[in-house]
Amino acid sequence: MQEIEQILFSWREIAAKAAELGAAITADYEGKSPLLVGVLTGCVFFMSDLSRTIALPLEMAFMQVSSYGDAAETSGAVRILTDLPCDIAGRDVIVVEDIVDSGLTLAYLLEQLQSRKPASLKVCALLDKPSRRKIDIDIDYLGFTAPDAFLVGYGLDYAGRWRNLPYIGELKKEVYSSGCK
Repeated sequence: MQEIEQILFSWREIAAKAAELGAAITADYEGKSPLLVGVLTGCVFFMSDLSRTIALPLEMAFMQVSSYGDAAETSGAVRILTDLPCDIAGRDVIVVEDIVDSGLTLAYLLEQLQSRKPASLKVCALLDKPSRRKIDIDIDYLGFTAPDAFLVGYGLDYAGRWRNLPYIGELKKEVYSSGCK
């Protein structure tokens, strides 16, 4: 695909990492039934693959949170667009993210969820971009550390495009800096 500078993580690498993370979660939550809370829309591919590798009875729910809109940079203003359909008090909750970038959105979300008194609250992220961090975030289950590049594919997008790529690639700078959609 001509808009992709390079492929950073192949589908095989991602599948292997999801299996590794799923095994760790299975071991850590033995005898429990965790609730996976996916942060829409980017988490869908990862959460689907991750959930199939967790050998426990579990539930899944989704939230939609925004700080980007169609922009390439976070606005810093976080909003919950779609809240959880269930009570998490007393539940073991694992927030599933596609990528942790500045940390602003996830910090806000974790604060909101913690106020609902879960038994435990952990984070599983496919990608971490520590070079862009503005707020410290503890990631309990981490897939890959990503470079400071604009990433698309496997759920990650720019203005709604390229989510469906089976890999994670670096979007060419001229694509997102020109505002092309």
